[in-house]
Amino acid sequence: MASKRRLEQASRAAKAAQGNRYVQHLFDDEQVRTSLLSAYEAARGAYERIGNGKPATTALFEDRKLQEELKRAAESLRDASSSLRQAPAKPAKQRRRRRGRGIVLLVFAGLLAVALSEDLRSKALDMMFGAEEEFDYSSTTAPPTPAPPVATGS
Repeated sequence: MASKRRLEQASRAAKAAQGNRYVQHLFDDEQVRTSLLSAYEAARGAYERIGNGKPATTALFEDRKLQEELKRAAESLRDASSSLRQAPAKPAKQRRRRRGRGIVLLVFAGLLAVALSEDLRSKALDMMFGAEEEFDYSSTTAPPTPAPPVATGS
């Protein structure tokens, strides 16, 4: 029963780790793995040097090799953490293509909205060409009077 529960917990943990971007970055980036391995080896060596019988405080202040190993471990951890913080680089082509698709989609949606909505269409035309003036034409001039008939003599 307990082993089944542990298996379920491990399965959930694996699924959570699979979606974690830091874990994915760790699997994809060789430099991060190398830095973490180097940090582990240096820390293990430092731990072994401390365990050689000297008190830890004395070893930290007097043992130069121990100080060098701790320094190397700290630098490797700093390199790994800075690499993990950086977002994984995406290919430039893919980013440009995605941006272009978004612009095309936005333009298409705008044209579709203008074509289907009469209110939006009239607002757009008013913005481009100015408001349409509605007026009734009335002439201020009188219609021409007909010319008197010309008499022809016979």
